[in-house]
Amino acid sequence: MRLALVLVSFVAVVLAGCSGGGVDEFGGDLYSSSCAHCHGSDLGGGIGPALGAGSSAADLTDQQIKNVVRIGPGAMTAFGDRFSEEQLESLVTFLRSEQDS
Repeated sequence: MRLALVLVSFVAVVLAGCSGGGVDEFGGDLYSSSCAHCHGSDLGGGIGPALGAGSSAADLTDQQIKNVVRIGPGAMTAFGDRFSEEQLESLVTFLRSEQDS
């Protein structure tokens, strides 16, 4: 009985560790790998404009942000079909969470 309890506890701990990150983490990873180079790791801007709290991006709707990412206005790279809808949603969720900080 005791061995069964230990095994169940062990499996629960392993599964909890394998659950992965939430949407914000997925979006944060996507931002780090695809956006931070131009928009800054802190969303403070650089080559591209700031995206954090108080920026003009904070005033855009979620759909407008997705469209900007897809189309890449001006000098921005157009990401078009490189990101799935789920990735775009996750990226917007990450941006919103950072803008609210």
